[in-house]
Amino acid sequence: MRILITGICGFVGGTLARAFAASGAGHELYGFDNFIRPGSETNRAELKKLGVKIFHADLRSASDLESLPAVDWVIDAAANPSVLAGVDGKTSSRQLVEHNLSGTINLLEFCKTHRAGFILLSTSRVYSIPPLASLPVEAHADAFRLSAAGPRAKGVGPAGIAEEFSTAAPVSLYGSTKLASEALALEYGETFDLPVFVNRCGVLAGAGQFGRADQGIFAYWLNAHVRRRALKYIGFGGHGHQVRDCLHPGDLVPLLLKQFAAPKLAAADRLANIAGGARSAMSLRQLTTWCDAKFGPHAVSSDPAPRPFDLPWVVLDSAKATRLWSWQPQTPTVAILEEIAAHALAHPEWLELSAPL
Repeated sequence: MRILITGICGFVGGTLARAFAASGAGHELYGFDNFIRPGSETNRAELKKLGVKIFHADLRSASDLESLPAVDWVIDAAANPSVLAGVDGKTSSRQLVEHNLSGTINLLEFCKTHRAGFILLSTSRVYSIPPLASLPVEAHADAFRLSAAGPRAKGVGPAGIAEEFSTAAPVSLYGSTKLASEALALEYGETFDLPVFVNRCGVLAGAGQFGRADQGIFAYWLNAHVRRRALKYIGFGGHGHQVRDCLHPGDLVPLLLKQFAAPKLAAADRLANIAGGARSAMSLRQLTTWCDAKFGPHAVSSDPAPRPFDLPWVVLDSAKATRLWSWQPQTPTVAILEEIAAHALAHPEWLELSAPL
């Protein structure tokens, strides 16, 4: 099988390529990257040694995709993944839309031309911000958890946020580009009879993730902690109780292989949450405690002022993926943190390389 991975020299794309190569299934692996993200160039040589054929291309340019070889499946792992993109003064809103939505359209046209399947790696940030921000939560063991008090929105429970939770605006500019990409991908699949799957991922984390607080909080926090960089709990009283789940990208591969081989499914069964879930969930304060035990104590300052789009508790419920695909995450959070820690200690320049100031 011929597989094309977009953003292949990024953290997620590169991790998937290495996992496919290690599987021994004999897939022909192709990928492209525009190499605009600091740190992405570091993955190119290693992936080439694994036999991955890498092209320099920008998914915003339809003509760049014309030179790519025909494949059986496209896995879209390329995006501007920051919820602050388009509003942080570092990227424009137009650039965000071009990357995350126009790029999806170009990829779908590529798939239509070559009769290829398409898998979109989407995000938990497609879920509506106001009901998430107003979830009844309480602090327990240095982390927020859902409280039994107060009304709860449809599609949320102790296991997490399910697919029927609201996706009504506002979801952020970033979330809206991914949500629109989801809709277009499913429409292309139905209209042109292409196999299409949308996997809404929780926070993806692991060794080699680029160290930016708005894009890879687990990797950023560990790298900053071990280097005694300034860290700060922002918002929610400044206590660090905000919680996210955690998933290693390598755990996606068994799911993707099943999706490659799946018969034609109803549109409703082509979209599912894929996340570490409640078992993997951790707060920033709990993460600091782990880092203190691993690297030695490091003080974290506090700023109770809220920040745009921040949410107290985001944990995805992947019960649908378990039902459809018998899928469960395999890598425990502690194993992910140990992997990041080993990489952080082995690459003391990682923050400067992957997230220059």
